[in-house]
Amino acid sequence: MVQLRIQNLGNRAIESENTERKVIELIHENGIDWMHACGKKGRCTTCKMSVVEGQENLSSETVQEQHFRDLKRLLPNERLACQAHLLQGILTIRVPDSSKFPHLTYTE
Repeated sequence: MVQLRIQNLGNRAIESENTERKVIELIHENGIDWMHACGKKGRCTTCKMSVVEGQENLSSETVQEQHFRDLKRLLPNERLACQAHLLQGILTIRVPDSSKFPHLTYTE
């Protein structure tokens, strides 16, 4: 079982028996709106997430993520939700300010 916590969305917790899921798939399957301008293809950085804890529970960085990291569009603690798979354990993330939707209420 894996667990995803979104700290600044009311500390929302998502649990899934299905491992090796992309983080954005877990988020969307649970009815949470998350930005993804390129259709979850790793061509932009709108779906980025800030990893608070559990980086070790994610898959290795993809070529797309490394490309954006090289361009300084991803910070060391950021990953693309459309590229990173949650393989095991618990992952705690935050929605970065640049990826927040105006119609959602975010918490601290």
